[in-house]
Amino acid sequence: MRIPALSRHAFCSLFLALWLCIASSHAASGAEQSALDAVTAQERDALFRSIDAGTKRSIALLEELVNQNSGTFNVPGVTRVGERLRREFIELGFSTRWVKMDAVGRASHLVAERRGSQGKRLLLIGHMDTVFEPFSAFKTFKREGDRAAGPGVHDMKGGLVVMIEALRALHAMGALEDRSITVFITADEEYPGEPASLSRAEFIEAGQLAEAALCFESGISVDGKDYVSTARRGATDWRLEVEGVAAHSSGVFGPGVGDGAVFEIARIIARFHDELREPNLTFHPAMITGGGATKLEDSGTASATGRVNIVAANAQAIGDIRALTPEQLERVKQKMQAIVAANLPKTKARIEFKDFMPPMAPTPRNQTLFLQYAAQSEAAGLGSVLELDPMQRGAGDSAWISPYVATITGLGMSGSGSHTINESVELSTLPKQAKRAALLIRALTR
Repeated sequence: MRIPALSRHAFCSLFLALWLCIASSHAASGAEQSALDAVTAQERDALFRSIDAGTKRSIALLEELVNQNSGTFNVPGVTRVGERLRREFIELGFSTRWVKMDAVGRASHLVAERRGSQGKRLLLIGHMDTVFEPFSAFKTFKREGDRAAGPGVHDMKGGLVVMIEALRALHAMGALEDRSITVFITADEEYPGEPASLSRAEFIEAGQLAEAALCFESGISVDGKDYVSTARRGATDWRLEVEGVAAHSSGVFGPGVGDGAVFEIARIIARFHDELREPNLTFHPAMITGGGATKLEDSGTASATGRVNIVAANAQAIGDIRALTPEQLERVKQKMQAIVAANLPKTKARIEFKDFMPPMAPTPRNQTLFLQYAAQSEAAGLGSVLELDPMQRGAGDSAWISPYVATITGLGMSGSGSHTINESVELSTLPKQAKRAALLIRALTR
């Protein structure tokens, strides 16, 4: 794992946010200012005692969730995880409902709600699916001392347990009464159902109705330093199709044959490499095929035929773009289209884009929420929290709602190896992350 560091952009944004916090505090109303005040020592101690007492129960819940396979396409398995979470929320006084996703071939999203009039309207988000389908060899929860491994333990069943433990401690001290908190747990974050206009419609609506959103995806801790994210890059897939003239190789470059499909796709990919680079952007070709008869599936399977003395008639490439803002993504798409259009003789090329996840662009309101979270942690003796460089976190659900509401992500348990057979968490971070979340929720909803 690369060590996270503040980028120049993030460093400058942090100072901007500090200035905005100071400037805005003078104009804040009494209700707004109360949300910024530290939780009292008495409240803090009560929350911490409750969370420490509940850690053993939370680890048992984590084991139960991990041992239930919930790969995105395992609809019954995802549903069983949702049912188990639903029981937890009902115990905490939430009403629950399902958002059916049959139309996009996914399990139902789970929504848990409490309605009230005090404090800010909060949205807590997460997902119950993992990348590990039932056929995966990585199947069960395994604990070794303070470390636990298992499919989805870090991304993000550990985060779901952190969320529940924080809410349980708040419920125990009566701090959820007359509060407006919506929990929205999606069933398909790892591979969202299409179209997004269906699979994310109610999720986005929940973000539009909230005043602050906390995402409990996997936390990151490196060398004793803890990080959360105020921005993350999106994910857009691209597909490049090239056609040339099939002919004997002795005629290549001639007026009737031209340069062929392989030279054309090589030109395009080389210009992508040389001309598209800019800060907070990555792009790459994942697979390329070329020849006389070629086939490249978006799923990553390919076939090709050809001969060394025949000019290639077809070529394809697939890859992705990771951009930090919608404006950056659009700019890169336009550059790619212009490069693709400058065809070599007797060739044609076209590129198509598929937006998988939108970018979660950095915003002043996200920075302000981050600073509140960090301040609560420092004041309570839980240590400092730093802002993670957007280059260090992948795409995720928080990006769908960040355009509408102050959002931070990465409040779950710290660990490593997400999406691999080495996925694991540090169990000692469960109570610490739950305490941080509980403090922020309490401060925002007073």
